Amino acid sequence: MSNKITASIHFSFKGERHSPSVELDIDAHMQSAGCLPNLYPLIAKKNGYDLYSYEYEMMQAEMISFSLAEGLIADFVEQGKLNSKAFEDAWHTAQSLKQLSLIAKEHMNIEKLAEQPDLQAALLAAYNLGREKK
Repeated sequence: MSNKITASIHFSFKGERHSPSVELDIDAHMQSAGCLPNLYPLIAKKNGYDLYSYEYEMMQAEMISFSLAEGLIADFVEQGKLNSKAFEDAWHTAQSLKQLSLIAKEHMNIEKLAEQPDLQAALLAAYNLGREKK
């Protein structure tokens, strides 16, 4: 399942309420940059706000609210707040486990690595050690 989420900001500017939002395919951002993007410019551009305006500055003064989360990211949204660091770590671990599952299947005929948690933990530890050595 892919990771999708809606990011919204509610703010007032010149006596008017604004509620710009953007729907995001988080996997695309994670695969290209390895982390979540800066959401303020994305929300602004999607909703026609100039990045060099007082309106944008007012928008940046408010917290982003998250909703309609799908996939792994849904586990990291609570009361409209996203624990982005925890999500990024979990996303990277899930990507590593996908690769390790293929290796376990190819070399050990293990169809479901998740059913062997000790082996999965050992392979993940070895994988992370190799990444640290780079």
